[in-house]
Amino acid sequence: MINKMILTAGLVAVTCASFGQRAQLTGNIKGLKDGEIVFYRLNNGVPQMDTISTKAGHFTWSAVITEPQKVSIMFPERYVEFFAEAKNMNLTGNADALNALEVKGSAVQDEANTYQKSLKDITDQENPLYQQYAKASAEEKKQIEAKIGKFRDQKRERAANYVKKHPSSFYSLSLVSDRAMVGKYEDIAPLYAVLSPAMKSSMQGKALSERIELLKRSALGTPMLAFTQADVDKKMVSFSSFKGKYVLVDFWASWCGPCRQENPHVLKEYNKYKDKNFTVLGISLDDNEEKWKKAIKDDGMPWTQLSDLKGFKNEVSSYYGIMGIPSTLLVDPNGLIIAKDLRGESLTEKLKELFDK
Repeated sequence: MINKMILTAGLVAVTCASFGQRAQLTGNIKGLKDGEIVFYRLNNGVPQMDTISTKAGHFTWSAVITEPQKVSIMFPERYVEFFAEAKNMNLTGNADALNALEVKGSAVQDEANTYQKSLKDITDQENPLYQQYAKASAEEKKQIEAKIGKFRDQKRERAANYVKKHPSSFYSLSLVSDRAMVGKYEDIAPLYAVLSPAMKSSMQGKALSERIELLKRSALGTPMLAFTQADVDKKMVSFSSFKGKYVLVDFWASWCGPCRQENPHVLKEYNKYKDKNFTVLGISLDDNEEKWKKAIKDDGMPWTQLSDLKGFKNEVSSYYGIMGIPSTLLVDPNGLIIAKDLRGESLTEKLKELFDK
């Protein structure tokens, strides 16, 4: 999935006593070339970039943080993230193993490390599947996807249990926040409900509350937004014109690799059920008209395609808070949302359930 924002397993946490103090990180990374690295953080809720110079692998970053937050570091080769606190922290490691950098001085980073280690029995089985997937046949890919899906469900269940056991932990808040980036209202709302009042009243907690309100708009049984957008011929098309049909509203873009990989499967399902009161409606998050139209032609998609060519600021995707694509909403003949984020085997099974009775 292509995401609007960089995601990780957790956001940043910090003790209440350290609010408003200065966070300082001293780095010592062997083999790091002299140059600049960029720290991405929030400053009173507003994204901010801090450009820091490095010399012989050494650097220092500091900032006043009014609330816990995840800080990302963009190195020339890749980015890494750590859980910052308003304390003195140290970052050490090697430039040829940036994924294994070690942070000391952050209690919440320690909490995150412990939690990730608790998932080792799952990740040890899951990680090899991604390597196998690239060389697998179409049938083998289906089997691998099913296995990965089960492991994903297991990790989500453990995260939910952790949140319930630690409702006053900022790391718990981070787990819920991360899940809310691409999650469903039905899954996120119950997890948010168990968080402590202190977590809910934090800046991150308030942002999560706002996010949940967006997700609520696509809750199952909710009417689909009545919208109008232009098709490839600049003709305005209203969603109301699809009333009486099952419609798979497919959010995608020409530049989205996973979307393009999914298109043949959507086409297969479309051809299978198009005569059974089913259709697909594409909503592109493109901002380049030529690339959008070329992708439609190259992928042979015969259904209606709409876009306002505003990228991730697309009116419909913004209304539903969509931050990662591909993403879908399945709407019934009455205009009610009955499923979300169907793709691959989950799309096949849902359409079988509806039409192969």
